[in-house]
Amino acid sequence: MSHLRLTDVSVAYNGSNVINGVDVDIPARSWVALIGPNGAGKTTLLRAVAGLVAYSGSIEIGARPTLGMGRRRLSQLVAFLPQRPIMPEGVTVADYVAIGRTPYIPYWGTESAEDRAVVSEVLERLELRDLGHRHIESLSGGESQRAVLARALAQRSQILLLDEPTSALDVGHQQQVMELIDDLRVEQDLTVLTALHDLTLAGQFAERLVLLDQGIVVSEGQAREVLTEERIQRHYAATVRVVDEPGAGLTVIPVRPDSPANRIAVPHE
Repeated sequence: MSHLRLTDVSVAYNGSNVINGVDVDIPARSWVALIGPNGAGKTTLLRAVAGLVAYSGSIEIGARPTLGMGRRRLSQLVAFLPQRPIMPEGVTVADYVAIGRTPYIPYWGTESAEDRAVVSEVLERLELRDLGHRHIESLSGGESQRAVLARALAQRSQILLLDEPTSALDVGHQQQVMELIDDLRVEQDLTVLTALHDLTLAGQFAERLVLLDQGIVVSEGQAREVLTEERIQRHYAATVRVVDEPGAGLTVIPVRPDSPANRIAVPHE
């Protein structure tokens, strides 16, 4: 049920397309990363899959179109983590995670024993149980990111949409969050679609990359096929070195073209 397919998907704002005829096939239990420069349409595409913006074309989950699917049912299938999630003050971590159970609670109903069990399990898995009584605004950046991820996992959705899940985190917490997402994907058979600015992280963790520019897919494939120095220069206007270290994967390193270290030394006559 977690196979995600986008066919000829377009999204327009004020009469102008920001996503234009995108075709992407995301197999069940895979991890695909959307990359591209600012304004390429990565977030908009995630929001279309989450049912948060109008679109033309077709988005299917397990061969079932999402268009016309009820909000509650779609939320049971897809969990979306925005880049800047709302973190309401005065709400405990446990209650914040419990918000993820909303699609399963009847209107005017209350949470069930199953809902409480799911929240307890997620808090335990993400090592948040000891923080359950803390107010969400008191957490550190890494703790907050785990809490947001926990809320999404409490939805028990098989498709996880992540918009810049490592933004505002230091390098250590970035790696921890990405490793955690990958572990959860394998353990819970999740299909993961992320938007990422960090090309190194995208290349190291995602099984496939989709490069967007001006709302169009300009390249798609494994990291070694997509992350070339020439392609990054063309679409990001950035000068980089792409280094393939054995055991570490691809690393994309920005390079100053006019740096003294990159100038050719001219011998004195």
